Amino acid sequence: MITLKNEFLTASFNEVGAELKSLVFDGKEYIWEGRSEVWQGSCPLLFPICGGLKNDKYTFNGKEYTLQKHGYARFATFEIEDKTDNSIVFLHKSDEETKKSFPFDYELRVIYTLEVKAVKVDYSVKNLSDNTMYFNIGSHEGYYTPEGIEDYDVIFPQSETLNSYVLYGNLLSNQQLPILKDSNILPLYDKYFTVDALVFKSLKSRAATLRNRKTGKAVRVDFPDNDYFLLWHKPNAPYMCLEPWNGIPDIIDSSYDITEKEGIIALPSGLEYNNTHTITIIE
Repeated sequence: MITLKNEFLTASFNEVGAELKSLVFDGKEYIWEGRSEVWQGSCPLLFPICGGLKNDKYTFNGKEYTLQKHGYARFATFEIEDKTDNSIVFLHKSDEETKKSFPFDYELRVIYTLEVKAVKVDYSVKNLSDNTMYFNIGSHEGYYTPEGIEDYDVIFPQSETLNSYVLYGNLLSNQQLPILKDSNILPLYDKYFTVDALVFKSLKSRAATLRNRKTGKAVRVDFPDNDYFLLWHKPNAPYMCLEPWNGIPDIIDSSYDITEKEGIIALPSGLEYNNTHTITIIE
């Protein structure tokens, strides 16, 4: 584990997946520690896809590839490219093994910076291929809710009317379930997650706050660069995932062609893509 500290926060990271594993403020842990019998993740990085593909497959330039749900970056060991008292840069490079499932040359950096009571998370993807590179990236951060999620609300800065797109296995359907109408406060219930995640494609807000309605303690995630937002949790487990993504799972009638995938990022050769979100502790 690698640890960063400032006056307010202590954050710990794993080189495997460049994953945030702990965030402590005022003696309180805000990140789910991961338990194999429940969900072993804490804040896994999703790359080069978010969610699942139809039959775990896609095609590019007429060739078929297999890629597991959420991609492989969360299992990769990142090198530490740079570290200061309040920041760390993790680096992952493509190699012959990654190109078996994702045929592009790239450099992926994950940069964490402590800023007072916040952690800024920057993703940088540089396309070193001769071809345009097609990918998605997202976060899957699990926040500790020891009292159970039904003591919590998700609060948006804008009033929202939200429908969740229904997942069938790993695939997204066109069926929608109404979740919120003309309000910025979404009370959480275990029943929402009996099938899978809540998937929002039309969110006006680019931030969400997970707040304990009894204590007022909260964590806010700002995600200005992401068009999709998901909430996920295993019923009766003491965590809630707030997930800003720049992509979306495959739809049921997917063509398999990754260049046609909804939300896919097309990064020209030699260019760099940047994406930022920020985690802020609110007392």
